[in-house]
Amino acid sequence: MRGKKLLLLVGLTLILTACQGSQKEEPKTSIRIGISLYRGDDTFINNIRSVVEEKAKEYERESGIKVTLDIQDAKGSQNTQNSQVERFIALGCDVLCINPVDRMDASLIIDRAMTAGVPVVFFNRQPVEEDMNRWDRLYYIGVDARETAVLQGRMVVDLYRKQPDAVDRNGDGVVSYVLLEGESSHQDSLIRTEWSIQTLKDGGVPIEKITGGIANWERSQASALMEQWLLACPDIIELVVSNNDDMALGAIDALERAGIADVNVIGIDGTTPGMEALKSGKLLGTVSANKELYGSAIVGLAVSCGLGEELPEEYPLEEGTYYWTPQEILVRDSAQGEGIEEN
Repeated sequence: MRGKKLLLLVGLTLILTACQGSQKEEPKTSIRIGISLYRGDDTFINNIRSVVEEKAKEYERESGIKVTLDIQDAKGSQNTQNSQVERFIALGCDVLCINPVDRMDASLIIDRAMTAGVPVVFFNRQPVEEDMNRWDRLYYIGVDARETAVLQGRMVVDLYRKQPDAVDRNGDGVVSYVLLEGESSHQDSLIRTEWSIQTLKDGGVPIEKITGGIANWERSQASALMEQWLLACPDIIELVVSNNDDMALGAIDALERAGIADVNVIGIDGTTPGMEALKSGKLLGTVSANKELYGSAIVGLAVSCGLGEELPEEYPLEEGTYYWTPQEILVRDSAQGEGIEEN
């Protein structure tokens, strides 16, 4: 008798277990995304942040899934960013979106995320390949730095071929330039510097470097450097090649203080103040990433990862990891008509 009762109890347990196992997991009705910015006062990052916030609200309206964005500013400190990541994980964030302070030092972030099983979407500052290869739930969204640089160089090459005296302002057969570089450790700064200048050379523009310096992406630092160069090399500089728009605007600030209006300045990023300078004729040109797509990709990839869904097909990943945002050249004449010179 006891044996029959035992068999009956075991049978009931198996049935209940099977029933519980067959129940479908309730779909999520909310998602929490932890976002850490390397510096909240960076103009380009602020532009991307605005798009991300807009796209998150748009997704929430369309899907009915509540999206909570926890956005933090690391203020240029990797230790601060590491602490922010630990906080995000402790708060139960479903996915992390990280704009790394130090692209060479993303290992601790990855360690914490892997341990907690929380996927990470890096953006704008690309971690080294060895780190990105550590886990199949790590992603990167950015622009192809070499493509950016080639496009920047091409805007000057095209102008020189159409109108040489618009680039060689003093008509001596050589275009004298200065170079404003971003952070020395940032992969985009290194690649932009190399390939922008190489494109000018390959395009047949006769260039001569006067000087250059690192302004760490900052307008004020670039302005100070440009002021020094104008004092040391008056009436020589014809072209300013800048790794980003903010530094280009810093150069323009110095040129305006010196009362100089015939130096061409080119930037990268297509930031809001950069576009204003373009439309007013102060900036010759810039290379702009499609910020709508950039921000949409961050939100789309993050939401899919956080909800455990298939990754969105509209953002094809290279090697299953990298999404490269399209870019375009914008030059002074077309910008004044709100047009695009070329893709």
